[in-house]
Amino acid sequence: MASIFSKIVLGEIPCYKVAENDEFLAFLDIMPLAEGHTLVIPKKETDYIFDIEEDAYHRFWAFAKEVALKLKTHIPCKRIGISVIGLEVPHAHIHLIPLQQIEDINFSKAKTKAPEQALATLASILFEDNSIV
Repeated sequence: MASIFSKIVLGEIPCYKVAENDEFLAFLDIMPLAEGHTLVIPKKETDYIFDIEEDAYHRFWAFAKEVALKLKTHIPCKRIGISVIGLEVPHAHIHLIPLQQIEDINFSKAKTKAPEQALATLASILFEDNSIV
């Protein structure tokens, strides 16, 4: 059965796209821990990040790094935090979270849905930045 992320890759579910290439997709989390919270996924559905083929695994992290650098350029923050949990969706993904303080990456915080217009505006700004090839 296809994961929700595979449905996003196939265009069956919309997303707020930040970056994309042939192998990977980055999009804004609709229930972010902080403004700019982005999910980076391989387009090929793989449940566990450490099951990704070795070369693709390295390209995945390189892509995530480029997305993080793009986020840092457009979102005022001290750092971009990284988290790989892998329990909530059976599709490997990396969370990139702009941080002002350590509490910004606390996944036990109550999540709230971000306003659609704010997500659309930010995604448009980020996606238009063609710094990722």
